[in-house]
Amino acid sequence: MIGDFIGGNAILLALAGFIILSIFLGVRIVPQSEKHVVERFGRLRAVLGPGINFIVPFLDVVRHKISILERQLPNALQDAITADNVLVKVETSVFYRIIEPEKTVYRIRDVDAAIATTVAGIVRSEIGVMELDEVQSNRAQLISKVREQVAAMVDDWGIEVTRAEILDVNLDEATRAAMLQQLNAERARRAQVTEAEGKKRAVELAADAELYAAEQQAKAKRIMAEAEAFSTNVIAEAIAKNGLEAAQYQIALRQVEALSEVGKGDGKQTILLPASALEAFSDAFAMLRGIGK
Repeated sequence: MIGDFIGGNAILLALAGFIILSIFLGVRIVPQSEKHVVERFGRLRAVLGPGINFIVPFLDVVRHKISILERQLPNALQDAITADNVLVKVETSVFYRIIEPEKTVYRIRDVDAAIATTVAGIVRSEIGVMELDEVQSNRAQLISKVREQVAAMVDDWGIEVTRAEILDVNLDEATRAAMLQQLNAERARRAQVTEAEGKKRAVELAADAELYAAEQQAKAKRIMAEAEAFSTNVIAEAIAKNGLEAAQYQIALRQVEALSEVGKGDGKQTILLPASALEAFSDAFAMLRGIGK
């Protein structure tokens, strides 16, 4: 009786343990940042997404737990030779995430190493068809090409390349020294060109100034000539209207002006005039007084 009771309880306990173990093995809670790969008898059975999932206990086994978070490969340096035979060291950085774990776990063993090797080969290939100046100036275009080719090649591995960056392009010391020398020569050439252009501009401005001065002098002479012509016309009209007296008046006026110019000075000079000149001045003053009256 007691033995039957103990035997019955043992069976119930074994059954309860089996049920608990089955539930424990059959219910799988997958975190949001992971996907689980399930196998049955060594073959792919299913890929469990985030949340509560159910599998067949004792038959299905969670063989791989894959993180789907974005990952970054360690920064890598690789040598490359440009189309103009310049050796450069390229530093790259790659970010990726696994989107199809069933491909990743069954098609590639070391994901990080495979991606790093792929990126190195693509970078060398792209830089090999570009000259050094193009590599330096068209880095954005180079990065775009590298990203596209890497994304296409890792697609079979169930991987998405989110970013592929070329952080730096380093030159060897000899090339750097040659480029520095070339840069200094270019700066010296630009300085010489700037100085030459400045001298040329100065000469042009001086020529413009001389031309302006000549134009102003010509303009002044033209104005003086016009004034003299006008004066001559006035005198001619006066002579035509008043006859000889107008001419004598103009002569007397010029004689008085000449005497005034001769008399200008510091008072120390001595002026000698012939008697005929004094008589001419007397006649001029007399004529002026007469005309004034």
